Amino acid sequence: MNAGAKGLGGLGKALWRRLPRGLRRAGMVRISAALAPKPDRVPPARSDGIIVAGDFAGSSGLAESARVLHQVAARHGLARGALPLGLPGFVEMRPAELAPMLQNRGAALLAVVNGPILPPSLLRLGRKALRGRRVIGLWAWELPVVPSGWAEGAKFVHEIWACSRFTAAAMEALAPGRVRVVPHPIAATELPAEGRRADFGLADDVFVVTTIFNLASSLVRKNPLGAIAAFKAAFGKSRDYLFVLKLSHVEAYPGDVALIMAAIGDAPNIRLVTETISEERLRGLMRASDVVLSLHRAEGFGLIPATAMLLGRAVVATGWSGNLDFMTPEVSGLVPYRLVKAEDPRGTYALAGAEWAEPDVEAAAVELRRLAGDAAGREAMAAAGQAHARQALGAGPFLAALRAAGVA
Repeated sequence: MNAGAKGLGGLGKALWRRLPRGLRRAGMVRISAALAPKPDRVPPARSDGIIVAGDFAGSSGLAESARVLHQVAARHGLARGALPLGLPGFVEMRPAELAPMLQNRGAALLAVVNGPILPPSLLRLGRKALRGRRVIGLWAWELPVVPSGWAEGAKFVHEIWACSRFTAAAMEALAPGRVRVVPHPIAATELPAEGRRADFGLADDVFVVTTIFNLASSLVRKNPLGAIAAFKAAFGKSRDYLFVLKLSHVEAYPGDVALIMAAIGDAPNIRLVTETISEERLRGLMRASDVVLSLHRAEGFGLIPATAMLLGRAVVATGWSGNLDFMTPEVSGLVPYRLVKAEDPRGTYALAGAEWAEPDVEAAAVELRRLAGDAAGREAMAAAGQAHARQALGAGPFLAALRAAGVA
């Protein structure tokens, strides 16, 4: 490339960055939707197994979902490959990793890539890669209202698998009759958990409440400030109780971290953990806790509460959105809420008419105090929650969805 072309490219990137984020995203979706390969209008009636595509190396909930789905498909002899797929520049894909697509032309493609990201992700595949192939999108979204950009993604899939009834209801407006509820089958996978209390510096005689989330998933949606307020209201500054707040991707969101630090203040019984740890260690931290707390404003599914329940931990969470597919008042602590306008400084969830939950902080504090004072009741809740989650989040719905799609 000559110097002039490089200069124009640099100028183009600079101008692109000056555009508002929403405008950039909308432009990317429209342009990529016009250029990306589309599957055949009518999918094949039968498919020989499935290729799972997604961000297998990522730390998001969708990345974990891709790993889970591939593991379960492989366990049942239906996996025909794992394809790294996502936005160029964020998900690496080497040419050799396209081999499963080329060698297994009769396999369906399960793209665990959300609607707006799917068209630019598919730009990396040739049209031959999708020809004669059923394409399924497994999507997660956290509000009853879906952004307009998702409609473009719906043009690239024959059907949409939603991870919860809550998400499915939102997606049905995009693709009437083409949406199926397929919860993440995490109960059908191994969930190795590494570490005991001592390995995390947690004393045996301290009541530990833990909240875990990724800052990239939205501070206001995950609502750690509400969780901090609930813990403080429940236990004050008593060192007999400890709140562990495990964050990831802190380096990209220093403003969010500052807000969290301000909320913590001088509390001696709140510990902020920001170092990167493995999934096994993360599950170990959950298992070492007495209660896992999620005062979210909205969840498409709720991977952390679900995992904590499967690990045999008592879970307290906002009683609204996707987590209700596996949480009931009998097996978990569901916090009451009121619906309010969804307000998001980042703009991701700032949609006209969108609402989400504002959990009752005092009610959450009451539930935490109750569980802290009733060890037998807490263990009974944890055991009931584990049994319920095992039943709700097994392989059955996933395998039934594959059969319905003609995958064998």
